[in-house]
Amino acid sequence: MISYRAFTKRFGVQRAVESLTLDVARGEVVALLGPNGSGKTTTLKAAAGLIRPTSGEVWLGSPPLPASEPEARRILSYLPQKVSFPDALTGAEVVEFYRELRGAPPERRHEVLLFAALNGAGERSVGTYSGGMVQRLGLAVALLPDAPVFLLDEPTAALDPDGLCAFYGLVERAREDGRAVLFTSHQLGDAERLADRFAVLVGGRLVASLTASQLKDRLAERGLMRLRLAERPAGLLDALRTLAPAAQWAGDPREQASGRDAELVVPGPAAVRPQVLDAVRRLGVDVRGLTAEEGRLDVLYRELVAESESAHPEEKET
Repeated sequence: MISYRAFTKRFGVQRAVESLTLDVARGEVVALLGPNGSGKTTTLKAAAGLIRPTSGEVWLGSPPLPASEPEARRILSYLPQKVSFPDALTGAEVVEFYRELRGAPPERRHEVLLFAALNGAGERSVGTYSGGMVQRLGLAVALLPDAPVFLLDEPTAALDPDGLCAFYGLVERAREDGRAVLFTSHQLGDAERLADRFAVLVGGRLVASLTASQLKDRLAERGLMRLRLAERPAGLLDALRTLAPAAQWAGDPREQASGRDAELVVPGPAAVRPQVLDAVRRLGVDVRGLTAEEGRLDVLYRELVAESESAHPEEKET
């Protein structure tokens, strides 16, 4: 439904996106992640037909059409990063204007206003709206056409809890209806909750594309267990490293002489933790405390960004 093939975009000497190849299938939700200036908005604008590739291709729909063609634009709904409407119009008037522009049936006006949950503010002028209300109005406008392709640039920005719940429902329905959804976000929790796949851009380059299952495995590898032990028995660490090679004692070994417990740090997936505990118990060591934490998307994200910036230091933001 959305297909980038070696998509490259330059603005003069500035490269925004470099050789991006990415597909979003029918019924799939893909989160496009990356630091500021990584090319996320440029990528969405190319699919929306608002900018043309310097090289490469962007296709929409099935059968595929070049994103720059008017027919391709008719099958998409696009929410820009910064939403603005005339202050003098009411929310209802904004929705009606875009409903007629996109040729949506009259009943859609009521449906999307209900989704926007403006709490009776539909007849008030947009100039009186908060930032979150304007964002919800933008989402309502994006919902008007019965489009098979959604392009959403920072859709959760400024949304309050009610707006977030409505947006989560919107994405779930889009997936169930077989639509293709590509969205950008700096809110990693939203991405982790909604996306089937995660594409990470750094310096205009695609540095990772992970399915939800692959992401789960990557995060599991970055889990951590901490054991508070009564002592540091000889040979324990060597035995544990056959199960968890990165296991190590925390702190200074001399601290135990002062009567403090020893802390053992065991990185790795949750699956190895029972075996680690069995190995500790076989040596008769008293376990006085245990904590465990799973890998986090924000940590993995920072690792991917750092790896890319290290590989391409000339592209790092200043």
